[in-house]
Amino acid sequence: MTAPATAKIETFDCRQAFAETLVEIAQSDPRIVAVCNDSVGSSNLSAFQKLFPERLVNVGIAEQDMVGVSAGLANGGFIPFVCGAAPFLTGRALEQIKVDAAYNALPIVLCGMSPGMAYGELGPTHHSIEDLSWLRAIDGLAIVVPADPAQTRAAVRWAAGSGVPSYLRIGRTKAPSVTADDSNAFAFGQANVLRQGSALTIVATGILVSRALEAAEVLAGRGIEARVLNISTIKPLDEAAIVAAARETGAIVTAEEAMTEGGLGAAVAAVVVRHAPAPMRILGVKGFAPTGSATFLLDHFGLNRDGIVAAALELKGS
Repeated sequence: MTAPATAKIETFDCRQAFAETLVEIAQSDPRIVAVCNDSVGSSNLSAFQKLFPERLVNVGIAEQDMVGVSAGLANGGFIPFVCGAAPFLTGRALEQIKVDAAYNALPIVLCGMSPGMAYGELGPTHHSIEDLSWLRAIDGLAIVVPADPAQTRAAVRWAAGSGVPSYLRIGRTKAPSVTADDSNAFAFGQANVLRQGSALTIVATGILVSRALEAAEVLAGRGIEARVLNISTIKPLDEAAIVAAARETGAIVTAEEAMTEGGLGAAVAAVVVRHAPAPMRILGVKGFAPTGSATFLLDHFGLNRDGIVAAALELKGS
């Protein structure tokens, strides 16, 4: 007898949802402009360029200029969406992000495309694993990491109307949807409880959220009910949800496609140690990531279902 085929789970590249939503809001708001660094294709801006050629500024491979030009546009009443590969937008233009955007509190939307280790085979120069650590240290800059297309669409709409400088981490690595209801996909500064549990909490962001849910299923099969929190706003962090998780479940595992020093795990740990001390395991990237496919790299650092399960079992002493 042939075993029944397992249904294939659909996965998504969030850049498409970003591009479609940017066009949608630009159609009704003439203040929306896009600024890029010779990245029309990789930022999925081709449709935007075709519809609004006069509202797309391509500065070439000049990331510092890209943010500076955007500051000028914001001062002129526009709402610039600054689109570029995350490692170069954040690494090369960090001073401009700090001074031109954040210090001046301008409504610039920094869109870090293909973050984490999505550019896998291009190696360490193209991994954007330090961005959360760098940008969390900048005062006044909101940091948002959508987990799926629904959250991406909602986050883009929020950013366009927020009036504050923000960084959106727009994923390239395909992942399944984790949001059941588009109308409640994203609320700035609020965590989403995707699964209830009392044995421990898995706190994840971006493409690690779907892997956290997979891990929770495995743990449930072993009698360990894990709460799963989707942290789509890294800054400001939903401290109330973190404190509740620590007090109610007694242990926390964090998972992110970023450096363990200074990212989501560090932010969560700072809250836990102040308000509700509990044992933790922080999963993420340690050191320079090697070269390889995105899947290989995630597995290499234990950023998958099995890695999260192992960390949870270690915490529970199982």
